[in-house]
Amino acid sequence: MTEQIKVPTMAEYMAQGKKPEVLFWVGCAGSFDDRAKKITKAFVRLLNKANIDFAVLGTEESCTGDPAKRAGNEFLFQMQAMTNIEVLNGYEIKKIVTACPHCFNTIKNEYPGLGGNYEIMHHTQFLKSLMEEGRLKVEGGKFKGKRITFHDPCYLGRANGEYEAPRELLQKLEVELVEMKRCKSRGLCCGAGGGQMFKEPEAGNKDINVERTEEALETAPKIIAAACPFCNTMMTDGVKAKHAEEDVQVLDIAEMIANAEDL
Repeated sequence: MTEQIKVPTMAEYMAQGKKPEVLFWVGCAGSFDDRAKKITKAFVRLLNKANIDFAVLGTEESCTGDPAKRAGNEFLFQMQAMTNIEVLNGYEIKKIVTACPHCFNTIKNEYPGLGGNYEIMHHTQFLKSLMEEGRLKVEGGKFKGKRITFHDPCYLGRANGEYEAPRELLQKLEVELVEMKRCKSRGLCCGAGGGQMFKEPEAGNKDINVERTEEALETAPKIIAAACPFCNTMMTDGVKAKHAEEDVQVLDIAEMIANAEDL
């Protein structure tokens, strides 16, 4: 049975003369990467479970321009950003949620200078607010008591100071949270930021994602929790490089909540 997930577009909302409560910005990874699509689906299931009135831009969404900007192509970044801002402002978007810290950081900190002013939340912040409002409930389910370590995404943690929302969600799942030696403001990058996701590593004696995965495995976790599709890819590759995929899973927090609920 193929699962039917209801995801309306902004164009459909406009045609009905309605506005959604929040726009879900999917991002390139969440749209095209097979692994990250699972995160997108899990998050949509949670939005539906909480009866959130949301929409996506669909084919009108294009890359925020984060990889171009980080790789030094400011001209391409501004072209991509202006295209998106025109679409967002055309729909009079006020509130955005995204599961990608790179999209989150770019829209939050770089779009205002180009005329794009929105309230934007990372999906862990949004899920936390839904729980606080009582619109989403979660118990430990299959993750209760499991040893889990959380890898801080650079663009959520150090760039925007959000360390607590993902950890509070994990505590709601009643897991045993074990921190890596380098965590929170001292966390180590997975190695995919700054456009590095799309190029081969520099010469050296160890890939940075393997270094970070080793730090995670030192905590003897059952699951490495992530909150970024790029981190998810890098940590998954690291787990494979250490031949630990039989023992350790890499899961996004949205997937964990959806799985705990068996949505």
